[in-house]
Order: sequence, then C-alpha cells, then structure tokens
Amino acid sequence: MRSVKLMLAVMLAVLVVGWAGAEEAPRNILVIGWDGAQRAHVQEMLARHELPSLALLASEGTMAEVDVTSGATDTKAGWTQILTGYRPETTGVYSNSKFGPIPEGYSVFERLEEHFGPDNIVTMAIVGKKGHVDNDPEHRIPYEQWLRSRERAKRIERKQPGKSRLQGGEIIERNGRKFVLLHAKPWYNASRHMDLFRNGLLQNERVGMMAMAKLEQNKDKRLFFFIHFAEPDHSGHRYGENSQEYSDALKDDDAWTGRIMDKLRQLDLYHQTLIYVTADHGFDEGAYGHRYAPYIFVATNDTTFVRKQGTREDLAATVLERFGVDLSKIDPPLNGIPYDQPAPERRAPPHPPAVRERPARA
Repeated sequence: MRSVKLMLAVMLAVLVVGWAGAEEAPRNILVIGWDGAQRAHVQEMLARHELPSLALLASEGTMAEVDVTSGATDTKAGWTQILTGYRPETTGVYSNSKFGPIPEGYSVFERLEEHFGPDNIVTMAIVGKKGHVDNDPEHRIPYEQWLRSRERAKRIERKQPGKSRLQGGEIIERNGRKFVLLHAKPWYNASRHMDLFRNGLLQNERVGMMAMAKLEQNKDKRLFFFIHFAEPDHSGHRYGENSQEYSDALKDDDAWTGRIMDKLRQLDLYHQTLIYVTADHGFDEGAYGHRYAPYIFVATNDTTFVRKQGTREDLAATVLERFGVDLSKIDPPLNGIPYDQPAPERRAPPHPPAVRERPARA
C-alpha cells in the first residue's frame, strides 16, 4: 500500500513540475515577421503541406486568426501596432504616409529593457525592408529638391503601384528660402535603446544568416528578437498575390523559419524560447497591393492561448506578459490584450469588400 501511495505521489509531482514548466516565463522570445502574408493564402498552402515549419510550430501551440481593426493595412502601421500594443491614436503611426516617431518608451523593446535592466536582456531587430521599418532622424530638404523627389516617386508609383511613396512634410521658410521638414521615422526613438537595429537587408537569406549568427553570439543571454522577412511583400507587389512567385516567397519564409528553429535546437535554446510568426498585413485578393488586406495570423509554440482570434496589438501585450511585465502598470494602458485572456467584443475590419469567388491558387 505504501509503495502505491509513493508511486502516486511521484506521478503527481511529475505532473505538477511538467505543468509549471509549461507555464513558466520563457527565457527568450522571437517574433518572426512574414511581411505581407495573406491569411487565406497561407491557410491554403498549409492545407497542401507546403509550409512545414509553420505547421510544426502551430502543432506545438496554436494558430490564431488576426484581423486589423484600426490603422492602415500597410507596413508602418502594422509592425508599429504589433511591436507596441497600441493603436495609431497613441503612437501617431497611422499609415506608410501618415506617421511620426513612436513616442519614446512605447515599444516592446524599450519596455523589456526597462523591466529587466539593459544588462539583463538583449533586444534586437533584423529587418528585410529599408523603407517603412526605418529609423531615420528628422531632417529637412530644400523645397525644390522635395518637389523633384515627389514627382519621381509618383512616376515609380504609376509603374509599380505600392512600390514607392514619398511621405509628406511640413513646409517651412527660413531667410527667404523654403524647406520641407520631414518627420523622424517610426523606429527612431526605439532603435536608440536597442542592442541592434539593422534594416534594409532585402533578401531572406541575408536576414536569416544574420539572425542565426546573432543567436549564436548571444546564446547565453536572455533575448527578445524581431526577425523580419520581406520577400512575400516584394513578390506580391511585383507579381500579384495569386502568383507562383508569391507562393514561392512564402515557402522561402517558411524554410528560413525552420532553419532558425533548428538553430535554437542546436544551441539547446528551443525549449526555453517562445516563437510567434505573424504578418503586418495581407494582400488584396488576386491583386498587386494591400489597400484593404486586414486578414493575418499568429502561429506559435506558446501553449497558453485561450482564444483563437485577435488583433495586431494583442501580440505586444502577450509578449510583455509572458516575460513577466505587469501590464496594469503600463502607462498609457495598452490597447492589446494577451492571448491567454478572453477578449471583449471588438469591431470587425472596416468596409469589407463584396464577397467573390476565389480563383485557383498558384
């Protein structure tokens, strides 16, 4: 009888330890961005078993459907919401053309530096894009030069819609000369507090290789790492959302995500690391842009999700909470709600287009 009781006690202890381990705060968190990945396209590729790394990650945790309910369905608004937890009314980043620098201290990177102390966490961003995920300071240019640049940008825009937009600026006059004051880019403040902010790498291979090198260099430290792959967005603008090139770019995102997961296993870090794969926006169905593309996703090995729907700003709240940050003390309060909490009723994506038959996929 004593042996039976002892065996039951041991089994109970194992169960308790296992449960506690699953719920304890992670040592590392990676947010992997698939820029411009349309949810329906990703779901169809998953059904055809074409995204094995994403499927594996979701099988270990979950895959949630995310709708954009505020801000433009573009890159500046998207990654700002995802990595701050705020809507545009708080950050001032409404779209690719209407923005300012994110207020100092509002990003996940800065909040984690404050929570742990700068010496106790490494915060990094390695980004495929140059424009729209950028940290240029405020500067001014002569008015005539600004006009020429704007006309050149309009010509590019007519040839390749969505490819190039020149932001507006404030016209100022000094000593009889006109200038245009261009605002600092969204990540200007945050990047000054991070251990690494590197953008403009363009190709997935350059992003992935640098990301794995940085994982190796910082394997003994706590990490928060944003890894951004840009090729689906580039391919969608050039070839269209329903093209083979767009599908191939998503496959390449998946392959590099798998290599990063393998690197974490090689470094014996995978069991201590939460990974969230998400997108900033989708793509207009069968089109070359994302004027109305509010349907995205989060795939993760995080087992704490209690709901399968969310909005862009929920991921920042989830990351901060999983790292042990007391969300009730954050000022201003986050708009996002962690995925381990039920969400209140939320508005649907605005102005849904007419439902139409989906064409066959590449």
